[in-house]
Amino acid sequence: MAKSQIWFGLALFALLLVSAIADDVVVLTDDSFEKEVGKDKGALVEFYAPWCGHCKKLAPEYEKLGASFKKAKSVLIAKVDCDEQKSVCTKYGVSGYPTIQWFPKGSLEPQKYEGPRNAEALAEYVNKEGGTNVKLAAVPQNVVVLTPDNFDEIVLDQNKDVLVEFYAPWCGHCKSLAPTYEKVATVFKQEEGVVIANLDADAHKALGEKYGVSGFPTLKFFPKDNKAGHDYDGGRDLDDFVSFINEKSGTSRDSKGQLTSKAGIVESLDALVKELVAASEDEKKAVLSRIEEEASNLKGSTARYGKLYLKLAKSYIEKGSDYASKETERLGRVLGKSISPVKADELTLKRNILTTFVASS
Repeated sequence: MAKSQIWFGLALFALLLVSAIADDVVVLTDDSFEKEVGKDKGALVEFYAPWCGHCKKLAPEYEKLGASFKKAKSVLIAKVDCDEQKSVCTKYGVSGYPTIQWFPKGSLEPQKYEGPRNAEALAEYVNKEGGTNVKLAAVPQNVVVLTPDNFDEIVLDQNKDVLVEFYAPWCGHCKSLAPTYEKVATVFKQEEGVVIANLDADAHKALGEKYGVSGFPTLKFFPKDNKAGHDYDGGRDLDDFVSFINEKSGTSRDSKGQLTSKAGIVESLDALVKELVAASEDEKKAVLSRIEEEASNLKGSTARYGKLYLKLAKSYIEKGSDYASKETERLGRVLGKSISPVKADELTLKRNILTTFVASS
């Protein structure tokens, strides 16, 4: 297969993978609203504005609701950004945020929800109106909860890069940050060298004071080589956090937690792979020895990548020049199936490194 076809296949696979990952709360637009609502499902719709404090407070509760009803065939949990989708919000009389409306099955005539804005009350309402019997799901928590008992063991571990949020339960900004911060933890949950954690600094004031916390939320980063910690002053969107951790920790994750095309790539070994592919049969063993030497000098997470480069280089020599393209195609097929995150990481690293062999052929 030609190089262009290989690269096109990889790009298409990545696009399909990202497209297949959907939020538990369905995002509606002016164009999609009446294609989803008023059909064969009852729909609870939150009309919100991104800047609205009450909307931010509701967000984690509404996401919990969406996760719980995700598999309910007769109910849709959805939301509309009224800053972006003004037409549909005007049509349904939205004048304040958040406005929550229930659309019965087969109807575009809503009834306004006037109850408490928590997941429990919302679930009770949806079950009643939708004729379902769904129980709230226990939302997995990937943020590590710190206490005075485990703080030093986790945060001061010189094998870990640790991001810590010092928060107070009553703090509105902390509540707004909570769902995003949980997503950050989910993105990096497969990274052994990265910890996303939080500490209730209202309950544990001494620890907060020790690290100079004077407001909430305060975020501090404790890298492997500097356990004094320093303030995180970046943006508080998911992409901001992911970019920061990738830069500081040498990871390569996107905002969905998938490894990027840069994951596993070692520039010095890439250069040697290009030499290996261009070498004559008599020269390949000498280049392989240089790859082995370079791989043995790598430290930390890159040592793992070095071993993989060496293994693939040996396979390339033993199985012939078309090995890389055939194996890349095979890995694409496997990655398109339902496999564990750990297995997906392993195969993605292998595929990323093989692209250098393919591109050099």
